[in-house]
Amino acid sequence: MSEKKNTLILEPTKENIEKAAKIIRKGGLVAFPTETVYGLGADAMNADAVGRIYEAKGRPSDNPMIVHISRASDIGQLTPMLSPQIVEIIDNFWPGPLTIVVKKKPSVPDRTTGGLDTVAVRLPDSEVARELISASCCPIAAPSANLSGGPSPTRAQDVIDDMNGRIDAIITGEDCRVGIESTVLDLSGEEPVILRPGIITAEAIEAALGREVKYDDSLKEAAKHVQLDPSQGVSESDFKPKSPGMKYKHYAPKAEMVVVEGERERVKEEIARLKALNEKIGNRVGVILFEEKAFLEAAHDFFAKLRDLDNEGVDMILAGALSDSDGVGFAVMNRMLKSAGYNIVKV
Repeated sequence: MSEKKNTLILEPTKENIEKAAKIIRKGGLVAFPTETVYGLGADAMNADAVGRIYEAKGRPSDNPMIVHISRASDIGQLTPMLSPQIVEIIDNFWPGPLTIVVKKKPSVPDRTTGGLDTVAVRLPDSEVARELISASCCPIAAPSANLSGGPSPTRAQDVIDDMNGRIDAIITGEDCRVGIESTVLDLSGEEPVILRPGIITAEAIEAALGREVKYDDSLKEAAKHVQLDPSQGVSESDFKPKSPGMKYKHYAPKAEMVVVEGERERVKEEIARLKALNEKIGNRVGVILFEEKAFLEAAHDFFAKLRDLDNEGVDMILAGALSDSDGVGFAVMNRMLKSAGYNIVKV
């Protein structure tokens, strides 16, 4: 990290959005709200600017960025051609919390794509985000606006806590409506494959395409509570993720975290038992336990609850698992298991 910056905190007025866009055009960094989580943006076509994102976040440089555009037709700046399948997805889900992975044009910097020949693209449905991208006159590469490895930011204060002094400006706004990152759908090959689950589910995508949509093998293994590691035939050094969140430690709070999984009443009993035991030895314990089928609420609140418990200074977080048979529940569990480092108690 270089010298501390004087970060501008900007309300999302037209004048301030233009001020932030000028920063983007000059190669600077601006955090901004989207409907999923807050993003940390730079000119996606400026390799040096994208490099500053890695520096500000402390992010590994082979982790690809998602490139945000302000209108669907702008995807032509990033990919050489659109298949009927890609057009169908764009027509059904953009603007919205769905990212598609497509073949990239040579003009898209390797630094933006983690050295891959594909690029991840999204058209957010946040008006503030689209206005910033449009005013910047360039696609904006934007991972989540947090320090790498920590919980994603869904509130302006979360971004200020992590990024004040590290970037040029933060556009504040309302709390993010969705609360988890976008679904990432790989459309660069013949078969559509979900690389990261989100609020747009496999079932919704299948309905739009009229065909089966598969999950990436790493997600299947994670659903079985197995981390990607050399024992599965892929080493960290060899694995090149097509989507953010597929390789490195992600979403982790400062506190130790345990996910309790099983029949609902037994989960509640085990959380109460573990809480009491740990409090007896002087630990401060926080609990995250959503209603059984409150999947959308869990998506909206999960990262915020992690950050609130960290701010309270708890030593341990006990979280009740959600059903992963529901598409949104599966997406939240993807984040929950990674947050806990796959530290699971089954009851």
